[in-house]
Amino acid sequence: MASNLKDVQKEADKRGIDIQKVGVNGVEVPLLIERKSQDCQLVSAKARMSVTLPHNYRGTHMSRFMEVLSKYSSKNTLGVDIKGMLYDIRKKLDSKCAHVKFDFKYFINKKAPVSGMEFPVGYDCSFQGDLDGDDYKFILGVKVPITTLCPCSKEISKYSAHNQRTMVKVKISYAENDMIWIEDLVEKIEKCGSSQIYSILKRNDEKYVTETAYENPKFVEDVLRDVIGFLREDDKILYYEAEVEAQESIHNHNAWAWQSENKMLNKREMKNERTI
Repeated sequence: MASNLKDVQKEADKRGIDIQKVGVNGVEVPLLIERKSQDCQLVSAKARMSVTLPHNYRGTHMSRFMEVLSKYSSKNTLGVDIKGMLYDIRKKLDSKCAHVKFDFKYFINKKAPVSGMEFPVGYDCSFQGDLDGDDYKFILGVKVPITTLCPCSKEISKYSAHNQRTMVKVKISYAENDMIWIEDLVEKIEKCGSSQIYSILKRNDEKYVTETAYENPKFVEDVLRDVIGFLREDDKILYYEAEVEAQESIHNHNAWAWQSENKMLNKREMKNERTI
């Protein structure tokens, strides 16, 4: 009988080392994402689930993560109730902290700028939830491709300027009772480039995109500062992390810029400075 089988994971470990995160990674699962249009998009996601492991236990019970995942998958609530999932994981594995992350491709229909032809663009996104005691944190991540055109190249060149395919990665955290849609975040990021990227372009669209980029040259520093600008202005956002990397077309390296900010911490520090 199964009840008579030895539970090896519960064996005592004498090395005295707590493990911060242990669990399962690369679990393929269908994920139901609520869209801004109020319908849902079913995506293929890869899940990572983990808990803390005290030093006195040899291992965790990997199958219990899958049991929780199966429960929420059958309810079609994945992507909606990540907090509930974390509480279930923590209870199931008797742990103080629980973590879960889903990486998935999210598709947004996008029209070409002149012809108006429409085709979906896929964006790499992630949902991440962390639960430490009763402290819950949700993080939305997006990866958005844009075009940037080098201001220096435009200034010094007689005939043209080199451009780059640039990737903007943004992670944001916001309160449970607030909502920030993937569509809105992607749209704001795309406006920070020299030009946007499309899945389908006719000749008149290509002319428009090329000329738009030429008239709007940007370094990675320019893009990052523009991204930070709208992230700081949004009062819903409590924490952000922004990264810009341009795949250089004439250099054997990439240009890169990064910044993060805990807006709540900064507000408290400013308040304390005013009271001193």
